[in-house]
Amino acid sequence: MWKKVLCPGDIMIGGLFPIHQQKNTTKDSGLISCDEFNIQTLLRTQVMIYAIQEINQRSPRLLPNLTLGYDIYDTCGDVSLAIRAALQLLKNQSDPQKCLIPSSIESSLPEPNTKISYASTSELLSKKYKFPTFLRTVSSDRFQTTAIYELVKYFSWQSVAIVGSDDEYGKYGTDSLKKLFSDNNICVEFVEILPGSFSENSTTAGDLIKKINVSTAEAIIMFTKDSNVRIVLEAVIKQKLNRTWIASDTWSTSHEISKIEGIESIGPVFGFILKQNDVPGFEDYIRSEFNGSTKSFLSHYQLSPKNFEDDTECNMTSRQSCLHYYIDCDESYSIYLAVQVIAEGLRVLLRCDNGSCGRTNFTTTELLNEIKKINITVNNTNIHFDMNGDPSLGYDVMFWNQSKSKGGVDIRKIGEYWPNKNILLNEDFAQWRKNEARGQGQGGGGRLIIGVIRSVGVEDSGELKDVQFWVKEQANVEDEDTTCMKCKEGQYAPENQRDTCVNKTEEFLEWTDPFSIILSTMAVFAIVATVFSAIIIQINRGTPIVKAIGGCLCFVEVASLLLGFSLTFTFIGKPTSNSCLGIPLFGISFSLCISCILANLIQILHGFSFDPSVSSKIKKLNHPVALVIIISGVQVAVSLAWLLVLPPSPEKMQKITKILYQCNIYKDSSKFFAATIVYNSFWGFVCFIFAFKGRELPDIYKNATLITVSMILFLIIWIVFLPIFLTLEGKYKPAINSAAILISCFSILACHLAPKCYIMLFRKEINNQNAISEYIRKHYERRDIPVIPS
Repeated sequence: MWKKVLCPGDIMIGGLFPIHQQKNTTKDSGLISCDEFNIQTLLRTQVMIYAIQEINQRSPRLLPNLTLGYDIYDTCGDVSLAIRAALQLLKNQSDPQKCLIPSSIESSLPEPNTKISYASTSELLSKKYKFPTFLRTVSSDRFQTTAIYELVKYFSWQSVAIVGSDDEYGKYGTDSLKKLFSDNNICVEFVEILPGSFSENSTTAGDLIKKINVSTAEAIIMFTKDSNVRIVLEAVIKQKLNRTWIASDTWSTSHEISKIEGIESIGPVFGFILKQNDVPGFEDYIRSEFNGSTKSFLSHYQLSPKNFEDDTECNMTSRQSCLHYYIDCDESYSIYLAVQVIAEGLRVLLRCDNGSCGRTNFTTTELLNEIKKINITVNNTNIHFDMNGDPSLGYDVMFWNQSKSKGGVDIRKIGEYWPNKNILLNEDFAQWRKNEARGQGQGGGGRLIIGVIRSVGVEDSGELKDVQFWVKEQANVEDEDTTCMKCKEGQYAPENQRDTCVNKTEEFLEWTDPFSIILSTMAVFAIVATVFSAIIIQINRGTPIVKAIGGCLCFVEVASLLLGFSLTFTFIGKPTSNSCLGIPLFGISFSLCISCILANLIQILHGFSFDPSVSSKIKKLNHPVALVIIISGVQVAVSLAWLLVLPPSPEKMQKITKILYQCNIYKDSSKFFAATIVYNSFWGFVCFIFAFKGRELPDIYKNATLITVSMILFLIIWIVFLPIFLTLEGKYKPAINSAAILISCFSILACHLAPKCYIMLFRKEINNQNAISEYIRKHYERRDIPVIPS
């Protein structure tokens, strides 16, 4: 299935390389084939082979009596194939702890094997709690983004634009750049994140070119993969746009992009690449190994003219003799370093010295810990790892020297950057800086340059946690002074008024909103109905029906319902410290209500249960006042703890053009919120179970049946509303909460109290003891159960 090359050894080093860039799967047979062969990646596999052979043949021997072997797989640029190849590497080894994988994929395999990457630069990989066995011989993007910032600062640019991509490389790099520029008062005019489906015909591509066309940013940073860059720059060439570009390491030395027709017209291009070094002796090795003869490894890849660029120095009769022209000086050297640190870690771990090694057995953990501690110099490159597994390696600053006469560009080094130091550019390049500034000044003709710059940080919740709007203005271009005025808090700069800061609109559920009017009307009606019910119950307080619905406890139930309906109004209007207490108070009111209902149900079950064993169990629970105090008391304790520890308070959520006012009860105190909802739902479910069991009892007033309906409504309401409430954003979020509370209380009022009030008003003939006794007698007679005559 896989194309691979294997050389046995005492200690095996596995290699995963995307020699082909694309995987194809046949629909009928399911067979996998690979396309888009890459010569440079093929040569990188040869670097690994060359470095291992060099160590094995070194004199004196670095690892006496031990030989390093290699097992290299072509992953076809596919993550799933890479993982399967890695697992195959482990399967091939009798001792999987001997397998080391210098991976170029940004994922961590579950096996506890040391992984050393030569190409993965994502900051995510520095998180050791996620990738504890991951090391790399390239710098983290954290250092690269700092280098880009230092370049912007060196040229005194005040505004930039950032183009990233929807992947780990692009997202983390873009976020890091935004933070650096925001912290240092450099304006970010726009940030464009390219989707995974980005193509030249996509809407995103067209929108991006329009943004670049009208942009006043002094530099555009392209922090994304080279395939995306190619699409963007080809469109830029078609539109004849000229800008200053900053290239990330994915494309700063790309031969494919630098050879695009018309590339010299896009404007100056700066870029960063890991410090470039030649692998010592590797070019001679390639010349001697592939001097026109057929090699078994190369025969797998069928080298053809289309794999090579035209080159007058290349021997056209023997394409294999041209391979040395495609040796890179960045990733190849990183592979060489990876092999060297593995060998050095083995040497120290196995105590190899004076022609012998003190031990031969080791574990992966031991080797990983040893590699983390090494500090060696390889051909003037000092390499050691910090606590995150990252080396402190520098970058070369590259510049694309445009040549309109010859066509294309010449990529050359103009400086360097070392972590935690200032950027250094060649002295002759300072003149370019002055000439470029002068040219921009002459072209401006004293016109006013204005623009809107946004520096935005976005949390997972969608809230803009660090929103800064800037107005960039330059009073006179000849002054060469550009300043950014930060919009005041609560202001933003609209697209159609790019030189003005305007106030954001305030957003909350206003009293005049139709939704608010509906909720308020329903709440007022419910309060009036509840008060009316209380009056009727008070007038008939000594009658059997009042005793049947709980006696004195029904007044507690009525009071809790009144509180619940009144809380509807706390969710409408601009939030305040008092109005944000709605949910904690609802927890108390509803637990009181539901505990009264449960106490009533237990009384009904106790009164009509004739099974001695069941009756004795229910009798133990038949203490209404104690039951209400205990159930509601727990919720009171939860709500009090909530109010004391994390009291809900109003907050302002900054959006692009508006300020959303809401209570922060859902974010900071989510555990209390969840506890309140779960606790009341649990007792609602318990009431449902008791009511369902009592629905066949001879209850003339149908208490159990009606309570069953109300509890079903309550549970359905929160099952439906809760997901909507948790996912909804905006001013209607509190309205959803208010509606859920309102309907929950309505279900109890309509099913438990309203039918009893109807009987007290219009069916007085059944509100007496004789009617109850007669109903019970007929109930049992229908079931052929003998009844003693009264």
